[in-house]
Amino acid sequence: MAITKYNPMQEFERAGVPRTFSSILDEFFNDVVTSDSGRLYAPSIDISETDSHYHVQAALPGMKKDDINIDLQDRRLTISGERKEETENKDTKHHVRETRYGQFERSIMLPNNINQDKIDARFEDGILKLDIEKKEKQVNKQIKVK
Repeated sequence: MAITKYNPMQEFERAGVPRTFSSILDEFFNDVVTSDSGRLYAPSIDISETDSHYHVQAALPGMKKDDINIDLQDRRLTISGERKEETENKDTKHHVRETRYGQFERSIMLPNNINQDKIDARFEDGILKLDIEKKEKQVNKQIKVK
């Protein structure tokens, strides 16, 4: 029998519990939906913030803007669509094929301070860019007791 060093995280890893805090947040905040064919396809996204806006970018190479849907319900922003596979020649032999095709959906929860009426969406060079304006900060007012 071999002696192995005890790893307290080993039981969690076997059970499929995420190992890093980042992976826990990814699982909690992001939904990955399976397509009918059972393949997972979720576009990569970047989220950043300035003083006045949140910026969301989704990588959707090879897509057309008419094939992309954006939905906002109760602060839940959902980007969905379908990337259709091009018909191929039967004589073609693929050596590597990493491009994902099929339906996709990616959802994120936005903060409370967004202005739902001020969202700008544009699609440039395979990147969906969303600029989401923040609501103006509410100023707390002190009330004196008379």
